Amino acid sequence: MTKVAVFGAGSWGTAFATVLANAGNQVSIWGRRESLCEVINSQHENPDYLPGLRLPDAITATHDPAAAADGAEAVVLAVPSQSLRANLSEWAGVLPSAVPLVSLMKGVEVGTTKRMSEVIAELTGAGPERIAVVSGPNLAREIAEGQPAASVVACADEGTATRLQKLCHSPTFRPYTNNDVIGCELGGATKNVIALAVGMAIGLGFGDNARASVITRGLVETARLGTALGADEHTFSGLAGLGDLVATCSSPLSRNRTFGEKLGQGLTVAEIAGATRQVAEGVKSCSSITDLAHHHDVEMPIAEHVTRVVAGEMTPKDMLFSLISRSAKSERWG
Repeated sequence: MTKVAVFGAGSWGTAFATVLANAGNQVSIWGRRESLCEVINSQHENPDYLPGLRLPDAITATHDPAAAADGAEAVVLAVPSQSLRANLSEWAGVLPSAVPLVSLMKGVEVGTTKRMSEVIAELTGAGPERIAVVSGPNLAREIAEGQPAASVVACADEGTATRLQKLCHSPTFRPYTNNDVIGCELGGATKNVIALAVGMAIGLGFGDNARASVITRGLVETARLGTALGADEHTFSGLAGLGDLVATCSSPLSRNRTFGEKLGQGLTVAEIAGATRQVAEGVKSCSSITDLAHHHDVEMPIAEHVTRVVAGEMTPKDMLFSLISRSAKSERWG
């Protein structure tokens, strides 16, 4: 039985560990809190992030990164994107030197504007043939419950992508392969920001026309940025683009949509963040995505406006009407 290490005991890390276990692997989860690891081992449940769901017996948890990584034939990284650099600095000495490193994270690093695969490469020295990304419509609880879902495993090396595809192909989880790491990462990171905007529209009481307009124009912005950075524009019409965007913007299970909805209802960023353990990646990544767009001279008005709301520079209502009242101009995609 193949051993896979999953670094991160949050909702998505635990859900993906369940996928791996159901695909026939032995899974060791590293958790930041030793108390949570003990509960996972004794009760086969992660009550903090996926309460009420029994985890497969093939999953164990540990607070010791060396124990989690020992003997692993693949390492999955599932920590909040803005903490990846600090965590990898601590883990670099215990990670196996020749196995694939798989990112589940959907963010862009604040300050450096680096994608998660770039941070992994910098901190571990791994080449592109070892670094992969899993992205798609990944609502953690549905996947952990065994509801049908599909995702993309992206890696520059086709052999690595295929190997990882087989590793996580379970009876209810269908992975496809792709070599467009840039596109998959930007699709996953940017959709969180768009979901914040959709959530604000919902919180303000606007209907389906407003939501559909933000989703559609958000997809245009995502593809625009991706193309400027060398991604394949076709990626954004697939699972890692449109699929992820629709799921995150449409589902009440989405942390980013829910966060945006509460902003639209008048709560502050601090109030919302203080009331939950869950991390809404778009809140942290919106400024770095906007910076990345500026560096490449890419226009992303939705992302820019969301960044201003998160920074307290405008209200959600002002944001939406500002977007609508922008001067009209001819664009390739309506």
